[in-house]
Amino acid sequence: MSDRPTRAAGSFDAWVAVRSPALLRFAYLLTGGQSEAEDAVQSALERALARWSRIARAGDPEAYVRRMIVHEHISAWRRWRRRVSVVGEVRVTASGDPAEEVARADVVRRLCAALPPVQRAAVVLRFYEDLDYREIAALLGCAEATARSHVHRALTALRGELGKEDDDE
Repeated sequence: MSDRPTRAAGSFDAWVAVRSPALLRFAYLLTGGQSEAEDAVQSALERALARWSRIARAGDPEAYVRRMIVHEHISAWRRWRRRVSVVGEVRVTASGDPAEEVARADVVRRLCAALPPVQRAAVVLRFYEDLDYREIAALLGCAEATARSHVHRALTALRGELGKEDDDE
């Protein structure tokens, strides 16, 4: 009997111990919520364990697992088919207070959370992960032009909503 599965599981455990904080941060930005992020990471890691020897041999296990997290998030969203928009609740007043920058960042975070999941994923991958459109397309499983379109539409929506917020002040 070979100890190969044990060795693969051991390398998986070590990899998860080192990379899980970064994966959780990525998933949090992607999903917009701590519990959703934890669920997406947990599901992706469960599936990754079963394929770990193949994933590790591929050369970039983190990119593979991140793609699994993106797919898990999109699948979860499709299962629920329900989004709650918080855009109507967000109000920022012009006060000249140093807290205004914090409030503005909170507005942007809430607006990002209201984006469709694929657009939010594209924006996170582009601006948080600093990936180019080719890499985003590979992670999202779409054409490069579609990845550009997702980012463009998300930014247009964010600019429009931020403009509305400024007009309300």
